[in-house]
Amino acid sequence: MTASAMSRPRVNAITAFVPAWDFARSRSFYLELGFEQTWEDDSACGLRIDGHGIVLQNFHVKEHAENFMMQLIVEDVNAWWERIQALGLKDRYQLGMAEPPKVQPWGLTVLYLTDPTGVLWHIVEAKKDG
Repeated sequence: MTASAMSRPRVNAITAFVPAWDFARSRSFYLELGFEQTWEDDSACGLRIDGHGIVLQNFHVKEHAENFMMQLIVEDVNAWWERIQALGLKDRYQLGMAEPPKVQPWGLTVLYLTDPTGVLWHIVEAKKDG
């Protein structure tokens, strides 16, 4: 039997390991953004939001962090922008980027937000079917 004909075992989740320059500051940012912490040790912590998770690392390499991107697909990107503004995250965490949602040339509405380390988040509104 060829590998392509074999059934593949099911995947339950995929998780990114997100770098943090100042671990405590980054953890605080993510908690305020709406994540909940599920575990922690000296090297990392687990963060979840609506059943989806990341591992925030107590690890930083500038070039890696500034080229690291994540995508969060949400139902209402404008509501996320309102929350980010109401919490004053850009000023309080001195974020490099917090740009309001805008329809991009490829058709998605995207809010760009960097975390305190410089990780770029693409907060994207889910496409509506129909």
